[in-house]
Amino acid sequence: MEDKSTVIIFIDDDEKPVGEFASPVNFELDTRKMVDGKHVLKIVSKDPTGKEGVRMIPFEVRNGPAIAIEGIGENAVVDGVIPLMINAYRKGDQKKFLITGSESPQSIPALFWILLIGFAGWLVYYLITYLAVEE
Repeated sequence: MEDKSTVIIFIDDDEKPVGEFASPVNFELDTRKMVDGKHVLKIVSKDPTGKEGVRMIPFEVRNGPAIAIEGIGENAVVDGVIPLMINAYRKGDQKKFLITGSESPQSIPALFWILLIGFAGWLVYYLITYLAVEE
């Protein structure tokens, strides 16, 4: 009788396991062969007495180009014409840093405009009061 547990790894609802190993297991999951989207890693362990344990780990694969969108959020309630800014860029390989196209342009936040108008108003007030004191 073997004294190690067996680990069987499945992806999603596939009946054919990705692999069956004696524990402990060092395993590399190659997501490049998987379609982008939500998946579930199912790990079934069997101990030497025949008892089973199951663990489900949901994860999301995003190997394709990253997509950034500004102008609408998930589950947003919208009305009328909505201007959108969409950018798609690849991540490059994970061994070198990729700058070209890796940043999404974004519009200037409203808080910036509020601060800028507030500062301009204060500047005008300061100049008026400064000039009034000089006279």
